[in-house]
Amino acid sequence: MEVDTSAWPVVDLVVNDAQSAVVAPFVGLRDRPLRERGGADWPHGRFLVEGDVVVARALAAGHRLLSLLIEQGRRRPLPDGVAAARAAGAQVIGAGPGLVLAITGSATHSGCLGLFARPAPADPANVVVGRRSVVVTEGVANPVNLGLIARSAVAMGAEALLLDPSSADPLYRRSSRVSMGEVFAVPHARVEQLPGGLDPLTAAGFEVWALTPERDAVDIAHLQVGPDAPVALLVGSEGPGLSAASLAAAHRRVRIPVSGGVDSLNVGAAAAVAAYALGRARTHAPEAETGGTGRREG
Repeated sequence: MEVDTSAWPVVDLVVNDAQSAVVAPFVGLRDRPLRERGGADWPHGRFLVEGDVVVARALAAGHRLLSLLIEQGRRRPLPDGVAAARAAGAQVIGAGPGLVLAITGSATHSGCLGLFARPAPADPANVVVGRRSVVVTEGVANPVNLGLIARSAVAMGAEALLLDPSSADPLYRRSSRVSMGEVFAVPHARVEQLPGGLDPLTAAGFEVWALTPERDAVDIAHLQVGPDAPVALLVGSEGPGLSAASLAAAHRRVRIPVSGGVDSLNVGAAAAVAAYALGRARTHAPEAETGGTGRREG
């Protein structure tokens, strides 16, 4: 069968030397140094994206691609959006023999690696305006868990993410990979240390529901809320959970009932279940219901 090679990528240059400055941002896949502010093309730093699907979703969300690293002998089309990014100045680099191993520590990677310009930090007040369902993280430092929250909670109806200073970076390569690029589709912003960081939410009229496994918390399935009432789901880190101060600042302390001797869910799963339950609470709320009580519990 004849193979159509017209869509196969043509690289701008081939690099064989892992010491080349052209591929320096990719070597070792060190995300932290890339967050440092730099040149005119990336004043707020850079971030790496791994895999065809994730690169395509980063581009679809409007992020600016600086360079794309592919294997020199790649025999399939580039991710959607790369052609337009290339026309705007992005460079496609072909990794010669041995370079992929030097960069990733293995003989393969997930199809491609994209280097993007990091956007300016968003204002939390702007991120939550007009939203009904927001997830707030406290101490979720594991990028895998943050990626799970972005993918699963958003799939269940969460419209934005707010992160305290100790939570992982949504643009970190592992976060975006685990989320399958959903971190790029959901608006997110950093807030101040909690509970003070909840102020933009309360100012916007949100009721804050803090997730906790404590038995005296309200079963989230028993709550009702108006169809347009803004609610923020506050989730904590694995193990310690939410701080006492954040629990006290929430309007409600809610729990997800579990069985089988399990004391709690993974934070990504908990955020997804809570977002789903919040959607159900809206669906089944009486027509006259306009919002929560505003009463603080706990």
